[in-house]
Amino acid sequence: MVSSGCDWTAPWFGAVAIEGQAVGRALARGAALPEALGARGACPVRFVPQADLPAGTAYEQFIFDTGQVPTRDNLHDFFNGLCWLRFPLTKQRLNQLQAAELATAGVREVRGPVRDALTLFDENAALLQAPEPLWEALTARDWHRLFVTLRPLWAQARLVLFGHALLEKLVTPYKSITAHVLREPVPVSLGDDLAAWDAWLARQLSAPVLAAKPFTPLPVLGVPGWWPANDDPAYYADAGVFRPRRPDAPMDNP
Repeated sequence: MVSSGCDWTAPWFGAVAIEGQAVGRALARGAALPEALGARGACPVRFVPQADLPAGTAYEQFIFDTGQVPTRDNLHDFFNGLCWLRFPLTKQRLNQLQAAELATAGVREVRGPVRDALTLFDENAALLQAPEPLWEALTARDWHRLFVTLRPLWAQARLVLFGHALLEKLVTPYKSITAHVLREPVPVSLGDDLAAWDAWLARQLSAPVLAAKPFTPLPVLGVPGWWPANDDPAYYADAGVFRPRRPDAPMDNP
């Protein structure tokens, strides 16, 4: 069963844990993954077997034209389905933007900046709601300040992982797993209502915004409370993972 290795108590699965466990139970009863995902109620798309995608048809275009998501029986598509269930408005917005890019430029070997950013967001994005000092340290890649000096402030922060490839990697965690955090703080006024986060996020995304690569990297196992080893400040001395920003690098370079 594709979901059997998932530790749903892990903090990085927080946004999708309820849906993940429910889909996992359906899989354990013998349901195919598209069926198990589809049984979770209202969603703007239907999940269908990968074989339903016609040869030569772009995956994103097929979703846009039919409202159907071709789904393989693997962890990658399992987490993609969970993200559709948890963030339906944002996933639909990403698909609309992908379809618009395909309509303009067609399917090319080189995607272009907007499609590249769309793919990066869909696969590896994270959202952060945090006090301003944490944002300043994060965008400066001042890891010691972010994770050690300002450690108490993380009690006021919430990091939510969106990218399905990112979630897939965290089934087997390793230190260097890095998210691309959207450099638009989630408003504190939204609290921890992820449906409100979804609606807000869908409104933020546009081709010009994404073309500007609005991301900053964050090694997720450095987040306080997410990995026992990072209780020791020496954990962050690993420059192979917690790389300082080059002095000549622009602040918006992910």
